[in-house]
Amino acid sequence: MLKNILIFVTLLYCGALAANSAQPAPVLTEQQQQQVLQRLQEPMYRPLMERYILDELKSLRQDQQKLREDVTLQLTHKQLDAADRALTYTTDTINNVLFIITATASLLVLVGWNSLRDIKNKVEETVNDRVGNITEEYEQRLRTLEEKLKERSEEILNNQRKITITNEIHSLWMRANLESDMHGKIEMYDEILKRHPDDVEAMVYKADALLELEQTGPAINLCNQALEIDSDYGYAYWQRACAYALLDQYADAIADIKMALAYSPNLKNELNNEPSFQVLETNPSFKELVEHW
Repeated sequence: MLKNILIFVTLLYCGALAANSAQPAPVLTEQQQQQVLQRLQEPMYRPLMERYILDELKSLRQDQQKLREDVTLQLTHKQLDAADRALTYTTDTINNVLFIITATASLLVLVGWNSLRDIKNKVEETVNDRVGNITEEYEQRLRTLEEKLKERSEEILNNQRKITITNEIHSLWMRANLESDMHGKIEMYDEILKRHPDDVEAMVYKADALLELEQTGPAINLCNQALEIDSDYGYAYWQRACAYALLDQYADAIADIKMALAYSPNLKNELNNEPSFQVLETNPSFKELVEHW
């Protein structure tokens, strides 16, 4: 690999020399080639980050599909086991009832019931009542079991949907971090807000991108929405202060800077580095704030 890179750099260097001079390019010595390599400021290749993200998402989808199949199989086995137990219990109960009826009929014959028809009617009535009670009891149990299984299935599906949305949001955040165009960043933040409308972080970062495009009004509205959801989010005050500073509303900007530093003290390192605050450098209140922090 190093040999190939060395040859490639040598060819580039020779091509540059040929373009600047009509004379034939001199052959570089090995020492000169090493010096050319040392002057390289960045690697000659970049990792395929997008391909890595797609592979990770594909792996997550496969794992979710396998989980769904396993859960469905387990639920089916449990339903079959419950039905088998219910049927076995019903069969055993009916057999016991028949034994009891037979013994009772024999006893009634011995004690002198008037006719076999009376015995038959009594037996049928007893069996019907007993079987009806058992059937009703197990139908109720099966309905309860079915409701619990249905609730559990819905819970699993909801969790899977939440996992899918979380993965999509994570992917969108990564794409937004890699995006250099502000319009592209705003599109990524809008996609995040479609999936999670109360994401205050996405609102504030979208406001930051809008400020880069000099859209101060929409940026202030987004910061206000974020603070309505989470009034302790310091970065929302910071972005709104930037917007107020660009609109020459210095008093409001300094008030928001104080709130931002109160909730997020680590922002003090950015006071002198924030381009939007350059218009406040001559303001006495801002100077006092910088000296205090």
